[in-house]
Amino acid sequence: MKGDALSLTAPVIPVDRVQLVDWYQRNRARSRQLFDLIDPDAYYTRPIALRNPIVFYEGHLPAFSVIALLRRGLGLPGVDAGLERLFERGIDPDSVDQAVPRSGAGTSWPSRDEVLEFGRRADEAIIDALERASFDLAGGEHRAMRRGEAIFTALEHEAMHQETLLYMWHRLPQAQKRAPRGLRYERGGDPPRRATVTIPAGEATLGADRAAIPFGWDNEFAAHIVDVGAFEIDVHSVTNAEYLEFIDAGGYRTPEWWSDAGWRWREHDAITHPAFWVRVDGEWFWRGMFENIALPPAWPVYVSGEEAAAFARWRQRRLPTEAEYHRAAFGTASASAAGPAERAYPWGDAVPDASRGNFDFASWEPVPAGARPLGASAWGVQDLVGNGWEWTSTVFGPFPGFEPMASYPEYSADFFDRQHYVIKGASPATARELVRRSFRNWFRPNYPFVYAKFRTAIN
Repeated sequence: MKGDALSLTAPVIPVDRVQLVDWYQRNRARSRQLFDLIDPDAYYTRPIALRNPIVFYEGHLPAFSVIALLRRGLGLPGVDAGLERLFERGIDPDSVDQAVPRSGAGTSWPSRDEVLEFGRRADEAIIDALERASFDLAGGEHRAMRRGEAIFTALEHEAMHQETLLYMWHRLPQAQKRAPRGLRYERGGDPPRRATVTIPAGEATLGADRAAIPFGWDNEFAAHIVDVGAFEIDVHSVTNAEYLEFIDAGGYRTPEWWSDAGWRWREHDAITHPAFWVRVDGEWFWRGMFENIALPPAWPVYVSGEEAAAFARWRQRRLPTEAEYHRAAFGTASASAAGPAERAYPWGDAVPDASRGNFDFASWEPVPAGARPLGASAWGVQDLVGNGWEWTSTVFGPFPGFEPMASYPEYSADFFDRQHYVIKGASPATARELVRRSFRNWFRPNYPFVYAKFRTAIN
């Protein structure tokens, strides 16, 4: 196996073949562990009606890597054309009615042994390619390999799907999952006192310079500077205790706090509380991965974008924009003629680790708001990266200079429909490789299952 660094014209891609294989194998081992958590009887079920059955995802991960890396990136043959077609793409319907005909309903799915054998053959072919294939990093014959794009696409895609798997597993009955030994939670006590901070007017850099980072998804480019007016923002994410006040005040019974679309969704789906809460004998519990937990008041509340916006209106505030998130997370009081002085991460330039935030599969559940003070931004805003994604009020769309990526051309463009909103930051189940300033995530505002929290802002 070669250990040579992959390089093109500056910058050097800071991984070598040994590291690539290690990353791929770590991904695959973690995915196997996640699928092994669930009862075999649940393998063909759909824990979330808007998504495919579980079997699809165990086949999708190796199939996608074969398509993106072997076929599009290297021009090599696939492993099994039929299974690659079956497992190629997921779905993103706006209703359960639309999901059913698109979710493989009626499909004769292969057995798990057949899916695992397909994965084994895919792994063998991909590892062989990572170790020995010729990489045309100039992207001459195969544009998808420019600067190693197809490699990183495959690697980051699997890490992103591991988070999807976990929030899907959260919807499975707890009896259908095997709890790890020594399961513990960082429950905390009372929630932090509510506090706000005023962020002065300034500039924020959205997106990334293609030459400045080894890899980014197409919606991360190109970098551009925007002016951001002064605004006030919550120091802490909204907690379960705060959200309970909204519920007790009749928040789910009062249309004036909701958008028209949000109220229609709330009524149609009979939404009366966050998807991560459950009421048992008159008491609220957190619907944990492996057991119900007496509702921890200091944990951030996980809700849909519609629920977050309704709470903000009730508080006579609003959700921050994507640009305001960037200013609060990465901005500083300094600036120069060259542009805004910004940090790589809220806390500075130090590599992300467990002392800075709750991410990289550090916990099955959230930790108390403000429990990682070393992760605070220059303005003292807490938990902007980790412990849950952050809803913004910004509609997901392309940045100036957007160009669909050759290794996955439909990745972002299919979602520039004004039906999705940007979320930023990271959750407990976000891999460390995805913790970067320019990374953007997005969901429909009525999607309640993602590990997403929020904070409020006002001008």
